This record gives sequence, structure tokens and C-alpha cells, in this order.
Amino acid sequence: MLSPLPLLSAPPVAFGTPLPLPSSFSIWPYQARFRQAAQKVATGLFDALDEDLDPYVYLLALPMDAVGLDDGELPAAAEFEPADGTLSAHHFARVLERGHALQLAHNWQLTDPDIESEDMQRRKQFGRGVRLAVQEVLDELDATAKRLSFAGWPAQIGRFAVMPVLRLNRKVYNSYPSLQPNRFYTDGRQLPHSLIQAAILRFNEDCIKSLTEPEPGSGLLIRPRDTDEIIRSAGKLFMDTPAQDMGMNPVATKLFATCNTISSLRYEGAEGVGKLLLARRGHPNLTEVFALTCPTPLTDYRAVRKLLEMTTADVSLLADGENVYALGRQVGQYDAAREDLFVISFITHYAWEFQHGGQVLMRAHYGHPSLPRARLNRTKFRRDLRRTFQLVEAAKIEKLWDVVLEASRQKHGTLLVITTEALAEADRLKMQCTLIEPVPLTPLITRLVTAIDGAVLLDPEGYCYSIGVILDGKATGRGTSTRGARYNSAIRYVESSPYPCLAIVVSEDGLMDVITKESLREE
Repeated sequence: MLSPLPLLSAPPVAFGTPLPLPSSFSIWPYQARFRQAAQKVATGLFDALDEDLDPYVYLLALPMDAVGLDDGELPAAAEFEPADGTLSAHHFARVLERGHALQLAHNWQLTDPDIESEDMQRRKQFGRGVRLAVQEVLDELDATAKRLSFAGWPAQIGRFAVMPVLRLNRKVYNSYPSLQPNRFYTDGRQLPHSLIQAAILRFNEDCIKSLTEPEPGSGLLIRPRDTDEIIRSAGKLFMDTPAQDMGMNPVATKLFATCNTISSLRYEGAEGVGKLLLARRGHPNLTEVFALTCPTPLTDYRAVRKLLEMTTADVSLLADGENVYALGRQVGQYDAAREDLFVISFITHYAWEFQHGGQVLMRAHYGHPSLPRARLNRTKFRRDLRRTFQLVEAAKIEKLWDVVLEASRQKHGTLLVITTEALAEADRLKMQCTLIEPVPLTPLITRLVTAIDGAVLLDPEGYCYSIGVILDGKATGRGTSTRGARYNSAIRYVESSPYPCLAIVVSEDGLMDVITKESLREE
């Protein structure tokens, strides 16, 4: 018989208990509500990373054992929530047996028996085998689909092994660079190869915690974490991967926290800019300019920040994951398949990037990780123009797009405000801006007017009326202390404006935000 998963008894439906939403087969009373809560969490999480990922969550229930039960008491096939007819149970007919085989085939090491009992370890490893078996089926089903499916962790509810399955847009998921897939800790846990996959793992962790609580789905998902908190946790998890690749203990290395702290420090008032190359000492693609007699621990943050002052465009700090041991350069042609040489690029104050093989895998700004997506999503920008100004003329949209692209190249950041009443607003704010003769913005003019502090005020036709504008607006509590004055003033202005209005904020570290009244209401 297969090793059992942690058992959770589904409570009976008592008088006054909310009835479940319609389902072809009810495993426990609140399964539909649980799925809806999980969907809400997934939507918030993956929309924050890239709203085009289009997350969708459903539940897969696998019958554990029908022996000794009367006919009709338990179906012999897998069940789905919701049962929309797009999935077939026969594909999952033998995944439990396959999961048991995978458990025996993998040499997963048990963790400390003093922390978890041997029986708990066996149940966890069987759960890993089931997840891998289900993932094999999902990969086969998705081979020619526009989606990618990711199996979560199973929990036993009644006589079923229940797991969430997450679908994402294949094209968007694959558009981001990543490390090699199918990576694991020595105990069989997955190592993420990208920030998106780290977010998937964190999402699955929250789901399994909630599934093993009493009456899952009877309320909201049990104490769901804030979206930003999950993304920060995903960034921390992703940085375990380079530590593992270099043979370090990820728990002890804490690369995510280390990079955040170093980037937050100033040296004699100056922000930290430079690179840190992570690789074992003696790497064939590194050459030392000079070595430190006593290597400096990465956790000695102020000392590392001081050493960062010596770096140049082609000379970086060299570290092995624990210590900075030299200053040096990258030489030769690095074979990215090795995945044993990583770059931490400190961009500006409290902003850094994680790179490999010349590609940015993750950005972090004030401790918040994000995907290295294009500075602005063209489809989203077009949609925001249509929603805000009912602007649908392709020529006008392209003209504004060219303006925004040029503004995005401004090294020190800038702020564009598009409003239907740009002329009236320029007159109202004339004491705190520089008025100019109305001029249609071209890439050249955009480059000139965004070179100074303050906002650039223009209308949906692309005409500029004032530059260097100090925006006003009523504080509403929607801002954030982790972003600068430019971002927060844009929020206040857009929310307070009585006119259709859209703001494009370009930060010094390359982040771009489009702020509209609709986007603020959706927060």
C-alpha cells in the first residue's frame, strides 16, 4: 500500500454551515470556496510580477484507495474543481503508483531526524513523488498548449490526495531568462530557476499550509500573506540557487538579505555602484588584480560597501559566497551551461540586479524583487490610454509611445503627466513650473525637457505645455515609503485631479510605473 499523506478529516456540514458552490463531486464542503480564495491570491501575486502571466488555479483530487468501500461511495477516477470538462480523469489514473516509483528511484536525503520524525519524512517524500508524477502528466498535456501547468503539493482530505494546479501563460513565462530547470535540494525540495518559479513554490507552500488546516476554505485562505511579502520571500528563495550551485549552504549564505543590506549603505554620503562576481576561487574565467590577505566576510556589510568603492567598470569584487577574497576581472568566454559564475550589480542606492551569462534574472529595489521585464509594457500602455482618454487612434498612440520610450532612457529618472486639461493645469501651476509655448513632443524635445527635475505636462495629443512642474495633490495614504518623492507625488496628483489623467514615473534605477485612477482603485 502507498505511504499515506497527512490526513485531514473534512468536517460534516452542520446546520447553518454555508453550502458549497456547485461541484460535480464534493470532497469536502468548502472546496469551491478554497479554490476561489487560492485564485485570488494567485491573481494578486502573479499580476504583480507580470499581469500578462494570466494565472488560473484549479484543484486536482486523486482517490487514494477504494478498497473496502461500497460501489458509488468513492469514484475510481480523478476529480477536478471546477469540473469544466477541459480535463480528463484517465490521464491521472496511475499517478499515485508512478509517484511511489519516483520516490523509490530518487536518493533524497532525509533532513535532521531530530526536527522531523522518520514517518513524517516518508510522507513528505511520497508527496514529492506524487507531485513529480502529476507534473509529468501536466507537461505532456501542455506540450502543444498556450499554457504551462505547475502541480502543487498534495494533502490528504478524506480518501483523496488533493493538490492545487496553477496555469500560466507559456509565452510570457518563457519570455524571461532563467537558469537551468529541474533543480533540487539534496532532500528533494525544488530549487527555483527563476523568480517566477520561486513565486510558484511560495504560492504552493501557502496552499498546502491552508489545505492542512481544519475546514480549509470555510473562511478565506488561512491567513494569506501580503503579495509583497510573498514576492520578497520568493526573491530570498531564488537566491538560494546560486549559493547551492557554488557548493554553499543557502541557509547560512543568505545572499538576498546580504545584497539588500550592502546596497542600502552609503560610503561618505555616496551610493554604492559596482559589481560583485560570485564564483569559487580559481574559476577559469576570473583573474585577480590583487588579493586580500584576510578575506572579508560578506556579512561584514560596511567593510564590503567600503571595498565596493574601489571597483570600476571592468574591475569587480570577487567573492565565493561567504567572503570577498580579491578584486579582479572576468576574462575569456564563460560557458553559461556551467552556472558557477554569477554577477551582483549594484545599480544605485538600495537597488541591485542578479545576473548570469549576461542576462538579468532579477532586480531588487528597496528589498522588493521584480522581474527584469521591459521598461514599459506596450500593450498595457495602450490599454491605459484607451481606458483613461478613450484614445484609440493608432497614430496618436504611437506618438505618445515614442515620447515615453525616450523618457525611459533618462539616466536620472523623470515624470510625465498626460491630462486632457494640460493647458489649464499649466496655468494653474505656473508659479511652480516653467511654462513653454505649446510644442508637439518629439524624441529630441523629450530628451531635452526631461533633463531637469520636475514633471513634464502634456495632453493626449502629445503637446507639451510646461516643464519642471512641482505637482500638488492631496495625500490619501496610498503612497509608499519605499519609493521616492517622484512616485508618491504622482500618486497624489493623479488621485486628486478632477480631469482624466495618467502619469508615467521613470525611476533612477530603471523602474517604470504607469499610474491611473483605475489602477489606484484596483489596489
